[in-house]
Formats: sequence, C-alpha cells, structure tokens
Amino acid sequence: MIRLLHTADWQIGKPFGGFDEEVRFELRRARFDAIGRIAELAAARQVDAVLVAGDAFDDNTVHDRDVNRVLDKMAAYAGPWVFLPGNHDAATTGSVWGRLRGLAARRGMANLTITEEPATIMLLDGRLAILPAPLVRRHEGADLTRWFDEEETPPGVVRVGLAHGALENRLPEGADAGNPIAENRAETARLDYLALGDWHGFSEIAPRTVYAGTPEPDRYPSNEPGFVAIVDIDGPGEPPRIERVAVAQYTWVARAERLDGDTGALEPLLASFGDPGCTLLRLTLAGSLPLRERLGLEETLRHWRDRFFSLDIRDDDLFDEPDEDDLDRIDLSGFVRTAVETLRAKAADPADPEREAARLAIRMAYVEHRRLAGTER
Repeated sequence: MIRLLHTADWQIGKPFGGFDEEVRFELRRARFDAIGRIAELAAARQVDAVLVAGDAFDDNTVHDRDVNRVLDKMAAYAGPWVFLPGNHDAATTGSVWGRLRGLAARRGMANLTITEEPATIMLLDGRLAILPAPLVRRHEGADLTRWFDEEETPPGVVRVGLAHGALENRLPEGADAGNPIAENRAETARLDYLALGDWHGFSEIAPRTVYAGTPEPDRYPSNEPGFVAIVDIDGPGEPPRIERVAVAQYTWVARAERLDGDTGALEPLLASFGDPGCTLLRLTLAGSLPLRERLGLEETLRHWRDRFFSLDIRDDDLFDEPDEDDLDRIDLSGFVRTAVETLRAKAADPADPEREAARLAIRMAYVEHRRLAGTER
C-alpha cells in the first residue's frame, strides 16, 4: 500500500488587506502553523509522501524569511515533499522555486522535489509515478494534463497526477474556469489518483479526483476549506481510500439574520458558536428596528466583538424605524416631531443620497433626548 498526504493552496504571504494589522498578523501566522500541523500529521500517519498541488505561495515575490519559515514548519516530516507550481507561484523566470531549492539545500534538506517540468517523477524505489502539470505562467488556455494520457510507466507502478486548475464541468457556476483540466483525466490517463489544487474547498469532485482545498481558510466560504486528504492506494487500478482530515485553526462563517422589531434572536445566534475566539463571522443584518432596540443591538455587538476573533457586521439593509413609543419617550412634538418624520422618510428611501445621514441624525436625536432626560443607556 502507498499512503499519500495531499494538500494545496497554502497561499503563504497572503496579505489579508481587509483586516486591521493585529488580525492580519494572526492570520498570516496561522498559515505557517497549518504547515506545521500538516508535517506532524504526515509523520504520525507515516505517509509515503506529501503532495502540494500548487499555490504554496501567494506570489513569487514572497520574502526569504517566509520561505525559511515554511522550511522550518516542514521539518517535522522527513519524507518526500513534492511541490507543484500553481497560478500564484508559477514557474516563471525568477520564481520563488529557485530560492526554495537553494535555501533547502543550504539546510541539507534533500527531501524536496519541485516539479517545474512536465516530466514523470519516480518515488518510493520506483513504486510511485508522479505525473505533474506545472504552470509556467498564471493563465493557460490549454489543458496541461493532456500529456498524462500518452505517458507510459512501468507495469505495477501506482500513477498519481498532480495539477492545478479548474476541472471542466464540475465546479459550481461562476467559479474560475482558468487553467482547464479535463473532467475525465483520471480515467483517460489511467491514474490511480489525481491530486488537484486551485479550488479552496475540499471536494471529491470526480472518480479518483480530489481538491484538497486550502488547509487554513482565507475567506468567507461557500465550500469546505480547512482540510487535507490522506490517500491510501493498495496498488495499480485499486480504488483509493480517501480520508478528509481537519487541520485548520480558524473558522470563517458568513450568516444572514433578519431583525424585524426586536433583536431577541441575535444573542442565541452569537452564543451558538462554540469557539468564538477562533471564529471570523461576517454577519449581514436586515430588517427594521425601533430606536430602543437599535441601541440595545449596539450594546450586544460591542460585547461580542470582544469575544470573536473577528466580527464583521454588514447592516446596510437594517433600518432605524422609530415608532410611537420611541417618539413618546423623547416627548417630541410640533416642529421637532415633523423634522424627525422627514428624516424617517429619507432614511427609508434607498435612492435618497442623504439616507445614511438621516439614519444617523435620527439615532443621535434619540440618544441626546434620552441623555437630557437622564435615561441614557
């Protein structure tokens, strides 16, 4: 039996520009830590090789210190590491791969193979043939795995393809279709397993064909990131046994909640996350709230922002809707009440360019009147 660990899309050097510096630092560090967990898993499960199916690096300009940190984290597994250049780290002139090779050699690490050419690599004393399809530029119009079909390997050898791109007719509509790969490539090339990268979620997408996904999530997903594949192959022609193994530290979640009149459902939703300190939650709120509920919502969110690793609130479609209770509580009448009613109309009109200012003015008026009345929350 041959046992492989298949991973991809480490994206080392990803900047995470949408977050503040503290969060960016932690997310970048988590990607290195994921490599360490992969190396430890490979050693513990006694895999015969680790296959990295492209985009180990976010781009070819990654700093040498980051390349060295990758090598540090890989050290827990002394077996073969096989790297494929992907679209982010294509094997162009001056790519990161020459520096990785040189830094590894300086450390005496002879267990790295970088597949910069479409040529079969024999491992495990000739029992395993790796057929790679490295990208030499970011975008290819042709299917670089086509040569697998014609490649001959000795009898009794396990054939594994290694590629990075979009499996045709299999990914969801709207997915990046660059760098195409035939959907039946595992069959036509007589592969025992096709290890893919580029799609960031784990997917057994076709027979003998798997996207490992990114081991550490890097966006609010609709797929399933955070895993690697442990693949057992008993011999040529035998179906692979594929185990999905979780390795992620952080969980990224996108949720939507409608609040109409009160915020009672929000606290249970936020409390349902078992480990908020390792959760990045993007919460989209819609509906309408009276002002007293809106102020209560802000208190709730202040509390939970301090508990979640990241809490991103999107509330463009959540409107302040002062009711008679709100207006009575601040004892508005006459001209002031008329002004607030005008602001209410502007705040409710998506086409009004002063909509946001009107929403803020209503809330400020409410808070100020409560403060003056000695009831500020």
